[in-house]
Amino acid sequence: MKGVSGNRRLFAVIGIAIVIGFAVLAWAAIRPGPMDFAGATVALSDYDGDMTGVPEDFQSTDPIARGGYLADAADCLACHTAEGGEAFAGGRAFVTDFGTIYSTNISPDVETGIGGWSDADFVRAVHEGVSRNGDWLYPAFPYAAYTYLTESDVLAIKEFLFVQPPVRRVPPDNTLRFPYNQRWLMRFWAMLYNPNERFRPVADRSLAWNRGAYMVEALGHCGDCHTPRTPLQSLDNRRKFGGGLAEGWRAYNLSSHESSGIGSWSADDFESYLKTGRAENRGSAFGPMAEAVHLSFKRMTDSDIGAIVEYVRSVPPVETPDLPTVRMQPAAPDPLAGASADDNPRGLEIYSAACAGCHGWTGENDLVPHSTFTGSRAVNDPTATNVALATIHGASSLASPDGAVAMMPAFGEIYSDDDIAAVSNYVVARFGASPPAITAEDVARLRETH
Repeated sequence: MKGVSGNRRLFAVIGIAIVIGFAVLAWAAIRPGPMDFAGATVALSDYDGDMTGVPEDFQSTDPIARGGYLADAADCLACHTAEGGEAFAGGRAFVTDFGTIYSTNISPDVETGIGGWSDADFVRAVHEGVSRNGDWLYPAFPYAAYTYLTESDVLAIKEFLFVQPPVRRVPPDNTLRFPYNQRWLMRFWAMLYNPNERFRPVADRSLAWNRGAYMVEALGHCGDCHTPRTPLQSLDNRRKFGGGLAEGWRAYNLSSHESSGIGSWSADDFESYLKTGRAENRGSAFGPMAEAVHLSFKRMTDSDIGAIVEYVRSVPPVETPDLPTVRMQPAAPDPLAGASADDNPRGLEIYSAACAGCHGWTGENDLVPHSTFTGSRAVNDPTATNVALATIHGASSLASPDGAVAMMPAFGEIYSDDDIAAVSNYVVARFGASPPAITAEDVARLRETH
């Protein structure tokens, strides 16, 4: 009898473990949709007003120009153009924890691009993540966001791409580790995380708000960078816009949280940041965000920028615990004040030689406003990740509405890992709100992976 009783207990424990395992899997797999925070949605045809296509203040009636506007909003050029490569020819490397993925050639070349694709082929890839040959696409291509695009908008983008110069180029093969190199597994990922449905507006929200939602969630796929991911690499919309990673760079919190997010930003602050890459006392865009400003946001109409701002500012607050309240005051003009030579002499030495000329000792520069540190979340980030990456790779920011660009040179070939850690720590200690903690080993990892 004791043996039977013991077996029953064992089976009960196994059963409980299985139930818990399925519960954890369900919790990981089932997450809110990107707009669930806002209330009930309706079919687009049931809403009084259409927020898809191009906005009313986009003046051109040429179909190609209208498709180009949508392609810019979807940021196609950035991902499908390698550094120094030809437009839309693919080959840009996306380094992930699972290996490297290279973007595909979407120029209209028949043999190596999409020149032989039908409308149905293109729509299926954009909405479902399935290539013309039946291969499942990796979600580095954000089809779980693009699936919300109307078919007419998808085909407008295709029409624009098909008049671009064809480029004969085969991008490098992906170098993903097993089992991530098994494309067929993406079928199951898509079943869980790609809703494969078109945009549904929220009935009791304004037309501008819904247009902003369409721009942010479908075309702009902002959550792919600014929302944390689950262990299965879906977007964790329970912490919507709580901050994420974009090619190794920290993509900061966009929620309405007062300190962690942009809750203290005015609408004008946010609009300026999107249009020019900078807002007074809010810092400047660099890294992937600066690229998004260059190639996407600055090309949008005023109404679309306003709609994006209205929508994003409505996202509920989410706290990012490791980000302190941003320091809004400039540093003291004395080079030895704050982070002194005794604290970090090597950092002070490098900053004095390579950085102070543009950034100054207070962190403010009226002649080159984009170099101002005051209010920047990057220099208030104790991990110093973005400061180190900007030092390694350089950075550019849109300096004015006319397109002038402020460039920061790359120092990765000049300085060692120890040096970059020292100067990054110096910048965050001097101009930020919390002590930094980046090490030479951290810098080495950033070099290797990004």
